[in-house]
Amino acid sequence: MSKLSGDEQGILFLQLCNVLDPDIAVAWTSVSNELRTATQALLPQLKTDHELATALCLKLGHRSCKALREAEQVFWYLKGLTTDDFALLGTLGSVLPALKWLYLCEPAAGPNGMQQLAEGLGAGALPALVSLWISDTHMGDAGASALAAALGQGALPRLKDLSLYSAAIGDAGLVALAPVLRRRPALEHLSFFGNPLGDEGLAALLVPPPLAAAPPPPTGRLTNKLKVLNLGYTQVTNAGCATPAAALSSGALPALEHLYLKGIPASAAAKAAVDEARAMRDPFIQGLIMILSFCSRLAGKWIIPVSHL
Repeated sequence: MSKLSGDEQGILFLQLCNVLDPDIAVAWTSVSNELRTATQALLPQLKTDHELATALCLKLGHRSCKALREAEQVFWYLKGLTTDDFALLGTLGSVLPALKWLYLCEPAAGPNGMQQLAEGLGAGALPALVSLWISDTHMGDAGASALAAALGQGALPRLKDLSLYSAAIGDAGLVALAPVLRRRPALEHLSFFGNPLGDEGLAALLVPPPLAAAPPPPTGRLTNKLKVLNLGYTQVTNAGCATPAAALSSGALPALEHLYLKGIPASAAAKAAVDEARAMRDPFIQGLIMILSFCSRLAGKWIIPVSHL
């Protein structure tokens, strides 16, 4: 370590810094006088950041930073979080290795809170998270775009369930999210319930833009494991309903079990067309159609032409 420059020692110190568990970095500075000197100016900031993280942990209802660091599930509901709290939460994503399920509901939070949180998530943030639920918390198109950027950089690598309920996401927000969601083949549950998005956003999600000189990649569509798509109380119209109907009829979304369209402005006939397209994917229905088709062809062979009578 003594052969490293002061700048290099400082970089190593920053890599060891964990605002939820600063003891490792502090202990490392005591290895030698050179390290202590090189990091002396950095320790006060670590102390300040740890104090802020501790205060946030208590505000969120956790007994200590250790309790949050080891938590696998957290339910943060009406905690009175500010925009600064959201920003700090985003930076904690890299030091929460055990967290698998996160539910956040803060209706009174400012419109920039979710954007600040998403912008704090870097590559590899929340590495174990499989379920993210944001409910009645203003995300907006700016927040959705920031989340798309974080996902594109490699945050939440194991995500299976993304539910953004009543988060003020419009078409622009879903258009931003769509490409990165299509590159997440592990997604099983996707919900945009209660958002003002409509036909344009849905088309961006289910119908990727064609490539000029090459076929679409295997992850170009949500075709792998998606079981649930919730579009309830969005602004999808009759024209928008044609998009999932066509996708289902073309063989896309093979694992889809539930497609919720309740409360959208589309007509009952348009919703029924989507349900019919999904029902036609049922193995039992497909088998029945094959049997009926076979019987029809077989019956045709048994009919005696009039000319033979």
